[in-house]
Amino acid sequence: MEFIVKLYSNIENEINRFLKSFFSGNENENKNENSTLEWQKKYQNPLETVDLIGTFIENNDKFKINMWVSLDPHMYINVTDENADKLIRYIYERYPW
Repeated sequence: MEFIVKLYSNIENEINRFLKSFFSGNENENKNENSTLEWQKKYQNPLETVDLIGTFIENNDKFKINMWVSLDPHMYINVTDENADKLIRYIYERYPW
């Protein structure tokens, strides 16, 4: 099963700026191949999404980006200030690997 994180923005290169700050050292990771307004990454381990969710919430005042996470096929959760903590806790409880 794959777990997906999607980022969206209405501002050109806003996602690239965020990814550059998140991935900092790995140039291959932060290349946005699809568009400067949309980014998607698939993970095999859902716990890998937690760092990106945490970084997104800690920096959401610096970037105009929306985040959606898919833990189940065809179902996406919009990550917000209000639900991020509960979402991270849920991921650790549901997938305690």
